[in-house]
Amino acid sequence: MPTIEVAISDLESLLQETLSRASLEALLEKVKGEVKDFSPETDAAKIELNDTNRPDLWSPEGIARQIRPREKTWQAAYPFFDAAAKATHQVDISKDVGAVRPYLTACIARNLTVTPAILDQLIQTQEKLAESYGRKRQTVSIGLYRLQKINFPVQYELADPETTRFVPLGFETEMSLQEILKTHPKGIEYAGTLAGADRLPILKDAKEEILSFPPIINSRSLGEVAVGDSELFVEVTGTDLRMTVLAINIFAANLADRGADIEAVALNYPNATAFGTHFQTPYDLSESLSLDLASLNRVLGECVDQNEACRVLNDYGLTTTPEGKKLRVSAPPYRDDLMHPIDLVEDFAISRGFASFVPEMPSDFTVGALSELERFSDDLRAALVGYGFEEVVSNILGSSEDFIDKMRLTSGASEDAASRIVAIENPMTERFALLRSWLLPSLLRVEGTSSKAYYPHRIFEVGEIAQQVSDRSDHTQTRIHLAVLIAHPNANFSELHAVLEVLFYRLALAYQLEPKDYPSLIEGRSGKILTQNREVGWIGELHPEVLEAWQIGMPAVAFEIDIEKL
Repeated sequence: MPTIEVAISDLESLLQETLSRASLEALLEKVKGEVKDFSPETDAAKIELNDTNRPDLWSPEGIARQIRPREKTWQAAYPFFDAAAKATHQVDISKDVGAVRPYLTACIARNLTVTPAILDQLIQTQEKLAESYGRKRQTVSIGLYRLQKINFPVQYELADPETTRFVPLGFETEMSLQEILKTHPKGIEYAGTLAGADRLPILKDAKEEILSFPPIINSRSLGEVAVGDSELFVEVTGTDLRMTVLAINIFAANLADRGADIEAVALNYPNATAFGTHFQTPYDLSESLSLDLASLNRVLGECVDQNEACRVLNDYGLTTTPEGKKLRVSAPPYRDDLMHPIDLVEDFAISRGFASFVPEMPSDFTVGALSELERFSDDLRAALVGYGFEEVVSNILGSSEDFIDKMRLTSGASEDAASRIVAIENPMTERFALLRSWLLPSLLRVEGTSSKAYYPHRIFEVGEIAQQVSDRSDHTQTRIHLAVLIAHPNANFSELHAVLEVLFYRLALAYQLEPKDYPSLIEGRSGKILTQNREVGWIGELHPEVLEAWQIGMPAVAFEIDIEKL
């Protein structure tokens, strides 16, 4: 979860009130936040935010904007989101950058004197958005510049990595783009974001002065913001247009909350985008949702009328319009996390305060017990532990790299359950973008990090998987699987087959094996497991390319069974 550091005095100024640890903790309930450290003597506090889909909260400005009592302050107005106010500065995006890093958004901030506290927070917000929301600068990176030194229009284009040279931040001598990637600390750290590119992106002004080498490093002459600066140029580059727009919206709102005058920047794209060929940012990308009051009351167990629903949601910064027995609700432009009416229900509960809901004791007496499926799962766990295996428990979420690339799968290319993967619509990090559709990648992740443990390795997992299906209204289903893996220098099919044999003997179930090839297994050394002529799983030896992808240096064999079919 994101953790930010703030100056207590700075947060007090933004909130317009004096803070104690207790008062701050109470206010942070509005943003799912917790105080991890509070030191008035050093004017420092650490705040952990338990919500990864609200990057607008990852700064003191964002926290203050959300939790500031509405009756004690102004309702912030952000006129720069109005497209009618035409931008006077522009950036031209070259067609060539589409193959490397296609998107750029920008804004201008004036009449803001950068203090040490403001500079610290600008840098922190820049890093948090780029590292967490931007997936280590892969999809979003942010640059800050001294506006008065820049001659517009600015050009965003590709350049030759050997002949293009400038002085990067932290250095005093000119370096080529290729030298920066090989020797500059930021170049070494983020070179992977530009892997495979023959020409590299640069940002330069009308006089050919280089502003930066995105997403790696700014130039020292134009991109070194210092205390005392009052006019800034802010840009965001990335591989996802909507994410870059949201990032510049957040940055613009933060600067406006500091008192800056924000000006939009016109963007000229060579091809049509989701927002047009010529548009300006900041850009209001918020969309409205319809909230049914009956659904709100059913979920919360309350009797909320329309007036209260409007008041509470408005207090949380949302815009509401009554529509009969429903509400039309819009988020502010710096939010892009509302996907379903249930998100509005959550915002209502947070805004009104969880303490306002009166607990109700259940009227029926019930006795809890394990389900039949869970008891069956526990029996399998006990059996495998008895056979000398160790259980692992893994996260159901993972990445495309883990679930598809490393497993030699092509998403959607097969009807096998291993490729019917359920994706999260708006993941905040690429590491947790997919739900696993089988357990084997989870076991391989553990095995890949266990090379220093004594062999043989005998591990298993009983856990949930999710798959796409066509015969359900939501097109998904959750199943319970069992997966077993053995790895050591002499691991082979026969050894694992013996484990499968004794397991089915314990269950008093007959089974058969039939040859079948799987992309992740060695051809001719794998098969499907059937009971009563119905396929319930697979067994086989892991393909060498899969083992290499997971950095596993030993042969490995595995089987996986859908235990609900047993």
